[in-house]
Amino acid sequence: MAFLKFNKSELVNRSYSLRREIICAGKSGSYANTSIVFCNTRRYHGLLAVTLDRFGGDKYLLLSSLDESLTVDGKQFNLGIHCYGDIYEPRGHKYVVDFEADPIPAVTYKVGAVVLRKSLIVNPSGDQTLIRYELLQAPSAVTVQLKPFLAFRNIHALTEANSEASFAAVEVEGGRKFRMYEPFPDLYLQFSDPKTEFEYNPHWNYGITYSDEYRRGFDCREDLFVPGTFQTQMKPGSSIVFSASTEPTNPTALKRLFTRLEKEAPQITGQHDQLVRWADTLISTHHERKRINAGLSWLLTGLLRETLLALPGIALYGKNSPSEFEEILDNLIADEQERLFRRTTQVEAPLYLASVLQSYLEYGADSARIWKKYGDTVKGVIESYLPGRRREVSMQPNGLLWAQMENVALSWMNAYVYGQPVTERPGYQVETNAFWYNSICFAVEMEKKHGRKNSPFTKEWEPLCSTIRNSFMETFWNPGRGCLADYVDGFGQNMDIRPNQLLAIWVRNSPVDEELFPSVLRVIDNELVTARGIRSLSPRDIKYKGVYEGSQVDRDLAYHQGCAFPFLLEQYIDVAFRIKGASFVKKAEWLCEGFYDDLSKHGVGAFAELYDGDPPQEPHGAIASAGSTAALLAADHFISKYKEAGK
Repeated sequence: MAFLKFNKSELVNRSYSLRREIICAGKSGSYANTSIVFCNTRRYHGLLAVTLDRFGGDKYLLLSSLDESLTVDGKQFNLGIHCYGDIYEPRGHKYVVDFEADPIPAVTYKVGAVVLRKSLIVNPSGDQTLIRYELLQAPSAVTVQLKPFLAFRNIHALTEANSEASFAAVEVEGGRKFRMYEPFPDLYLQFSDPKTEFEYNPHWNYGITYSDEYRRGFDCREDLFVPGTFQTQMKPGSSIVFSASTEPTNPTALKRLFTRLEKEAPQITGQHDQLVRWADTLISTHHERKRINAGLSWLLTGLLRETLLALPGIALYGKNSPSEFEEILDNLIADEQERLFRRTTQVEAPLYLASVLQSYLEYGADSARIWKKYGDTVKGVIESYLPGRRREVSMQPNGLLWAQMENVALSWMNAYVYGQPVTERPGYQVETNAFWYNSICFAVEMEKKHGRKNSPFTKEWEPLCSTIRNSFMETFWNPGRGCLADYVDGFGQNMDIRPNQLLAIWVRNSPVDEELFPSVLRVIDNELVTARGIRSLSPRDIKYKGVYEGSQVDRDLAYHQGCAFPFLLEQYIDVAFRIKGASFVKKAEWLCEGFYDDLSKHGVGAFAELYDGDPPQEPHGAIASAGSTAALLAADHFISKYKEAGK
């Protein structure tokens, strides 16, 4: 029985189907992403996007779409669908009668007595998309025509007809290869059926419109190159497999390859299986280096904060793989020397390293070995915040960190409108200073246990712990409100109710008096907790925007001013369990269960980056988020632990 369910009667409804996206990703960073009726609604949509080192490691879309047409008894039926302005043509969605998402995406078309099923898979070990067509029913042979739409562009850009594009279609075994522009790799389009023919008819298809981009106020129209049409005959009960790849393949092996990959696709029997599937998918291995993709399809791979945030959930609670945890962390440290030790616009991000290692130790890692391996990095990060080391942030005489650069948002709340930060938060930031205190306490503790005797680091930093803790409470605690200031600048405490204070009571070495934890948590409960994550701002605030919709400006104004973020559930549920114990199990389960109800919309089967702060709290942002996936895996871990403890 399929884990994910869809309303089959609604599949022909464009507004239903175009809001639901499928995403398949390979381990090399390649992906296929489109709506469940294969109509592209975003610039990021397409059947084969690949990572290209020759262009700085960014992703490039090679094959945008593949339109199918069936000729039955002399009549042609077009199964493709494109938007041109406000017109959809052709309108192949009207033939869709079924969609399945697991183990792989498959859509079924019915044209009279003809039933055709199309299944899609991305080869995990290469830059290759495979599509299998199965003629399930037909009164006689059917002619199938397949028309490729080529893009050869950055996934963030759009293209238009131009004279530089090459129209060459070079014959290869089982198909043709194309290279529209010289710096790009070849794109091989090949078929398992050796009788497939190609009719060369090069032309530009003008004005294809991406409705999601239009709705958001972005550039939304582009021209795509169509080199011609592939054609083959199919008999009832037969199948053919199409391959789009940057490398040539053996056409006679395509059916076997598709069958093997389909069998290897993980079987989903429950919620945890789905989380683990995405934990694995979001780890990419490019040039044999493992990194975490922050979110598909447009977020970057190997980002400092996003990787540290997701690493325990993805690698430990999801994959149960300490070796992958360390490999990803080692690669991150090697790649992010600049941000870790010299400069970054997310000043709390390097300090998150200590929390990640603490999670690893709680998971069961050997503390002596871990400190020997990572201790110098942790100490180097701490020392980089000394006066004169970083331009954007520096330790003050009171021991706290002051972060400020004119018109620059120096935290994870870093949206901009017209070049101005929406939430600049200059001064003493509550979460940054909590991570700062935790990092120093952790480093001192580990150095005393496993470092050199009479360590200079311990002598220098241990006396600062009490100074920082006292300064923190004096600076951030507001007894009248019973919670912490979000940040403190030259004008005093900023008392916006945001989730940053949650992080201050979550860190293992908290600078907040423990008896005050319930008071802080009560404020978060009352103003920030939703059924889809933790709000970024209280709805009582005049700046609050509860719906993430509209133009780019509208969405950036809402991004950290009310949107609910699932990634914060990890910290919230962890803290709530520590305060309330096993009595919190049922609420923790309730906080997670709604995400599984949403798996049949937005990114099908995946966990969205953010939600509206207001009910009914629709999903938005990256359709497959590493942070959200990791938080739900961590929540699963905490719930299981406290369920066991409560027995």
